[in-house]
Amino acid sequence: MPPASDPSKDFAEPASGEGGTHGPSICVLDDDLSMLKALDRLLKGEGFRVEKFNNPTAFLTAMERNGCTVVILDVWMPEMSGLDVQLVLQRDSPQTRIIFISGRDDPSVREAALSAGAFGFLSKPFDDETLLELVNKAIAA
Repeated sequence: MPPASDPSKDFAEPASGEGGTHGPSICVLDDDLSMLKALDRLLKGEGFRVEKFNNPTAFLTAMERNGCTVVILDVWMPEMSGLDVQLVLQRDSPQTRIIFISGRDDPSVREAALSAGAFGFLSKPFDDETLLELVNKAIAA
């Protein structure tokens, strides 16, 4: 099985209105496909419209067209770091709230993300309820 960053496996799955999803759209960008699936199930289960991306370039292209209310963003990805994606979002979509997720809890990265305006930063593994609370707070902000 090719790695998630293999261009032949890159995808952008648009939000759908099926299944009773409504309200603000949540974009999830993570190169870990199992994390994408888990977050998709969790967020759709709460009624959110979800768009999943495993490639930063595909995500940023979609953001130019559609935008989203909240982005759940992995820090460490092969093509482009989450901090680099954050810089583009700050310039092109400053109203989008960013929640970082990371498998490596590096205090300097956490501080850089939060200082640059991230709404939150969670270390993997994190509690589902903690993420949902943060997403709801970001939407209300």
